[in-house]
Amino acid sequence: MAESGKRKRISYASSSSQTCTSNDSDSENAIEGHGRYVEGSILRLTMKNFLTYDHSVVYPGPNLNMIIGANGTGKSSIVCAICLGLAGKTAILGRGDKVGLYVKRGCSKGSIEIELYKRGGNVVINREIHVENNQSLWMLNGKHCNQKAVEEEVRGLQIQVSNLCQFLPQEKVGEFAKMSKIELLEATEKSVGPPEMYGYHCELKNFRNKERELENIVNEKVSFLEKAKQRNERNKHDMNRYYERKRHLDVIELLEKKKPWVEYETTRKELEGVKKEREEAKKHLSGLRQAQAPMLKKIQLIDNQLKPAEAQLKAKTAAIKEASLKCKQKQDLLERKHKEIDDIKQNQRLKQTEEEDHQKRISNTKRTIEDMKAELAKIADQPDVTPRINEVNSELRRIQVERSKIELEKSDLRREKDNLRAEARMLEKKLNDMNNMMNAKEEKLRSRHRDTHTALQWLRENKKLFSGNVHEPMMLVINVKEHRFAKYVENHIAFHDLRAFVFQRKDDMERFMAEVRDKKNLKVNAISAPEESCSGREPSRNIESLRRFGFFTYLRETFDAPDEVMSYLCQQYRVHDVPVGNDQTKAMIKTVIEEPYLRVLYTTEERYTLKRSFYSNKISTSNSAIHPSQYLSITVDAEEKRKLEQQKKDCESKIKEIDQRLQALQKEAAALDRQDNELLAEKKQLSELKGKKRQLEQKISTKQDSLRQMENNVIDLKKIEEDTKEKIEAVNSQKMDIVKVMVAQMKLRAQLNIEKVYLALETVGLTAEKNKLEHDCREGASDLKTTDQKCGHLEQRKVQLTEQCKGLLRTAKSICRMQADESLPADLRNAFSKLPDTLDEIDAMLNEERSRAECFTGLSESVVDEYNKREQEIKNLEKEMAEKKSNLDAYRQNISEAKERWLEPLKQLVEQINAKFSDFFRHMQCAGEVDLHSENEEEYDKYGIRIRVKFHSSTQLHELTAHHQSGGERSVSTMLYLMALQELNRCPFRVVDEINQGMDPVNERRVFDIVVRTACKETTSQYFLITPKLLQNLQYAEEMTVLCVHNGPHMLPPSKWDEKALIRRCLKRKSKQ
Repeated sequence: MAESGKRKRISYASSSSQTCTSNDSDSENAIEGHGRYVEGSILRLTMKNFLTYDHSVVYPGPNLNMIIGANGTGKSSIVCAICLGLAGKTAILGRGDKVGLYVKRGCSKGSIEIELYKRGGNVVINREIHVENNQSLWMLNGKHCNQKAVEEEVRGLQIQVSNLCQFLPQEKVGEFAKMSKIELLEATEKSVGPPEMYGYHCELKNFRNKERELENIVNEKVSFLEKAKQRNERNKHDMNRYYERKRHLDVIELLEKKKPWVEYETTRKELEGVKKEREEAKKHLSGLRQAQAPMLKKIQLIDNQLKPAEAQLKAKTAAIKEASLKCKQKQDLLERKHKEIDDIKQNQRLKQTEEEDHQKRISNTKRTIEDMKAELAKIADQPDVTPRINEVNSELRRIQVERSKIELEKSDLRREKDNLRAEARMLEKKLNDMNNMMNAKEEKLRSRHRDTHTALQWLRENKKLFSGNVHEPMMLVINVKEHRFAKYVENHIAFHDLRAFVFQRKDDMERFMAEVRDKKNLKVNAISAPEESCSGREPSRNIESLRRFGFFTYLRETFDAPDEVMSYLCQQYRVHDVPVGNDQTKAMIKTVIEEPYLRVLYTTEERYTLKRSFYSNKISTSNSAIHPSQYLSITVDAEEKRKLEQQKKDCESKIKEIDQRLQALQKEAAALDRQDNELLAEKKQLSELKGKKRQLEQKISTKQDSLRQMENNVIDLKKIEEDTKEKIEAVNSQKMDIVKVMVAQMKLRAQLNIEKVYLALETVGLTAEKNKLEHDCREGASDLKTTDQKCGHLEQRKVQLTEQCKGLLRTAKSICRMQADESLPADLRNAFSKLPDTLDEIDAMLNEERSRAECFTGLSESVVDEYNKREQEIKNLEKEMAEKKSNLDAYRQNISEAKERWLEPLKQLVEQINAKFSDFFRHMQCAGEVDLHSENEEEYDKYGIRIRVKFHSSTQLHELTAHHQSGGERSVSTMLYLMALQELNRCPFRVVDEINQGMDPVNERRVFDIVVRTACKETTSQYFLITPKLLQNLQYAEEMTVLCVHNGPHMLPPSKWDEKALIRRCLKRKSKQ
């Protein structure tokens, strides 16, 4: 039930779970005094089949509504109903992620109806939730609508259930302190600022972003424009040089056009002169020829006589040459015969030398045979060595047997060593795989929480500083036995504990935190294990009694961890008492939740949390999906790792023993090898002695055979000498024949030479006469020849000049682009008249102009085009830049105006919040400040609200964070900040759920007084404070509405509840005491 000190609130119930507000009047009076409600306040909340409620109606008051009741009675259910009934998301509540989970178990649907105060007519919102498809049906003021229409209506009433400054569920209390300064400013603007303040802030941020974009664009344009101007300035110089070069090229073109005309005219004049000179030379040549005719006829007669003589002379010369050639051939043949005789004599000398060598070899062989026979006679007197050789052979066989045994043993040892090495490598690989898995877990920790990883590195380097056991973060030391269990362990243990260091001793933990948190400013978590180990605690029920429901183990049995870590998890998370089930458990969940001693359990894909009411003994459940494992899925079996390390050590020890045995066997084998070598040397010496006699006998026999063969092969020198004489006589006869032929040819050659001399004398006489005539004629014919040559030269020159003129004329007309029959245009005549008229002057001027033009290299018409194009681009850029600067100035003006509209009211608002917040902290005998924080005034997206608090006189003000203050200090700070917003609030109501749970009694009493004093003012909006318990002798106000939530199977229906009778019974009981 819920009770109020001023008026009655009616609720209706149809089962054992009821909640009501009641006091003085009926339901018609429940909404009296609407003038005290702020627009958007909750007048009525109706819940049907929602969480713990069958049917309940709640009528909150206009000021402070304190909802009190034991755990599990349904206080937070009211908070859930407000959130979901006003189109809030399930994520805001931090409980089930599906809306169907909020329907009472066993029901197919549930509903929420909220009546909101609004001038001109209240707003009634109804939400019907269906479990089967997680869908909702919405009604607004009795008419069906969609969720978007409800959201717009709620937004119009300034209700923001997603804003932690207005709506703070139990599961989100800790997140308030985790909000960044920027998030806190936005939440505050939405909650207590004027309606337009947050819009101005967003507008400012957008303006600033666009301003930055425009600034970047303008800067880029300015830079580009400056570079373009610089480039065009350089191009302008190039353009001037281009035009200067073009003027020189035009002059060169005119000179090149005139030059062929000048060449043509010069050649034509030269041709006329050549023609005249040729005619004169022809006349002179004709006169000279008539004077030389008689002498030429006489020279012709002598030429006719010389020709036959010269022919005979040539024939004689050829015959002489042929005879000389034949003599030379016979001379060569004669020399070859001389050499043939020398070869025959040399062959005879070789045979004689060979016979001398043969006799020497026979003599040497005879001496060798005599020596061998003498040595054989000496050996025949020595004893027999065969028995000693047999003894040595026997000893060698024994050594061979022993050596085979050693080699066999060494082979076995090597095989065993190879096997052990292979096993060691396999063990090493398995250990490396395990270490790599640990490294992967550590890398995940580093990527998720770098501060913890940094502290871990420091711990590994400084473990000697601690006296007790210190364990690395739990996620590194917990080893899940099977991969499928990782998700249960990870969902059960909070991440802040998974990354926490575990200490056996508290003083070690304090020393660690002082080093890493205070000195190094690292955000880390540390845990001190219970002084008495809890790791061996027995579960409430034997797992065998739960197997019929599909449970197969407790959570503690799914992983291994050091004793201190397991002890903490058993104490804090009761892992020894959390059963894990399967799909059968899910199917039997309605039966399972009725089993005693179960608080938390797991099925294959879901986690169930059970709460049992202290009053009605009724069970409320919540379930959530199990998220996949991120950190613990990498598992390493510590016992398996220890076994592998021991096996590796055993392998290494055995390998060492084998190496020692192999060394001993190697020494034994070396000794046997030395003995074997000595025996083999002795055997070789004996064998050589035994075989020497037989070898000498064989050698004597061989030498004797060789001697007989040499004596049979004696050379007959006399016969060879006779053969040589016969061969020399035959060659000499051939030489005589050759000499006879050669003498005949020499006689013929002499006769031909004589005849040649006679012919030569005759030819010389005729030639002398001819030369005399020619000499006499030459003096008169010199002019004839010269004149004739001149005529030929002039004729050739005339032909050349004629062709040259034609070619030059064609070239000139072609260069000037004229037709073959066209005359030189007047404009060209005028242009040519200003240029030099001689080729030398034209060539000199051409060279000069070309030299000047060549000074302007690397230029083309594109330079001019590029200059003109860039000039146009510069004009366009200047115009565009002017527009951008104008836009930028406009944006800056807009920013200035928007900043003035936003910043000044915001500063005033923050000052008001700070005044209230500081005043509340002074009443708490502590200190606190709220200020507007920004590192750069122009960065509007970096503005934030900073809360700084001090709870001890010996400390300084510290910023409120999720790590620096304790849980109770964060709760006090959060509560007082919300109260500082209360009087400034433009939102119609505020909800705070169980924020006093972490406070000590002194702070809780002080905070409660501030809440009552602030929330009960007439100027404040509606306030919901949910708490499971209150301190005694608190100060209350008449404006409060106290809603007491009861739950149980023996509850009275609200219609039978008699408040006055209850008061009479209480007074009567008190008077008896």
